Formats: sequence, C-alpha cells, structure tokens
Amino acid sequence: MEGMVKKYQQKFKKVKDDMDRWDDLQARLISQFRNASSIIGRLQLLEDPKNYSSLKNIDGIIDSILRKQMESLQMIMLSMTKTLEELDIIVLSLAKTFRDAKQQIKGGSIQSSTKQLKHRIGIKPSLADCLEGLRLLHEMHQSEHLLKSSVVSALGSLALKPSVSDLHAFEQLLVDQPNIPKDEVQSIYDIIFAEDIC
Repeated sequence: MEGMVKKYQQKFKKVKDDMDRWDDLQARLISQFRNASSIIGRLQLLEDPKNYSSLKNIDGIIDSILRKQMESLQMIMLSMTKTLEELDIIVLSLAKTFRDAKQQIKGGSIQSSTKQLKHRIGIKPSLADCLEGLRLLHEMHQSEHLLKSSVVSALGSLALKPSVSDLHAFEQLLVDQPNIPKDEVQSIYDIIFAEDIC
C-alpha cells in the first residue's frame, strides 16, 4: 500500500507542474484580456469624428484607425483562444491523471477494499486522500476553464456593444478564479505531501 501512495505522490508532482503552468497561462490570459478590453473600450471614441480635431480632415483617417484597431483586436482574440486551448490541455491532463489513478486501484494486483483505501501509515496520506485530491483538482480546473471560455466568448459580443462596467466585471472574473481557491489547492498538496517520501 505504501508503494501505491508513493506512485500517487509522483502523479501529484506532475500535477504540481501543471498547476505552475496553469498560473503562467492565467497571467497571460488576463494580460490578453486587458489588452482586448482597452481596444473595445476606445472603439466608440474612435468612431466619433469630434475626437479627431483637425485630423478628421485627412481622407480616410477614421476608417484606417478603426480598421487597425479591429485587426489588433482580432489578433488578441486569436491569442486568447490559443491560451484557452493550452489551459484545456492541462484540464485533459488532470482528467487523465485522475482516470489512471482510479484504474491503478481497480486494476492493481491487489484489489483495494474501502478499508485499505483509507488506511494510513503514520502521517502519510491514504490512497483515498490521494484519489480525492486528484478528483478535486480536476473538477476545479475543468469548471474554471469553462468559466474562462464563457468570458472570452462574451468579450467578442461586447466589441459590438461596449460596456465599461461589463468589461470590468468580466476581467474581475478572470482575475479572481472563483472556482480555484489557492488555499484549497495548497491544502490538497499538504495532505498528499504530508511526508516527503519521493
């Protein structure tokens, strides 16, 4: 049983790497979102000829500036889609790790009973703790990915009818990561790595 716990802890080391990557991608997505929001927020100003002063007399200046801004917005939206795809890869990796861990218990040479799954050796986590930790991490990140995808999808429609308050609300959703409280993730790591045996 101790050997299986060690295998689970190794899985968690890979999961920890995924979480570090998730944090990097989260920071990138927020930066991309802020850049897109800035463009969307100024589109109405750029459409109004009064904001160009004497520049409005230059032939095609307004259309040219608007076109450039829309091209920039399109590039940022494509970058955000790629970032979401990379986040999805992490969610899929977490799902596979959880599935593999469950299969390891079901298909192991020793069929684990409920009592064996909850058995602890000293301060080391039980197999049930490890499996539950993997399940929680997968579910939290899957939910968060769905939320992020919805926010990015909504951003496209805001470009047509900008609302500063909506932009700020969506940005706050991305920043807060409401489905992944950092202290909860840390407590899962603390349980799994109660004693560093790897």
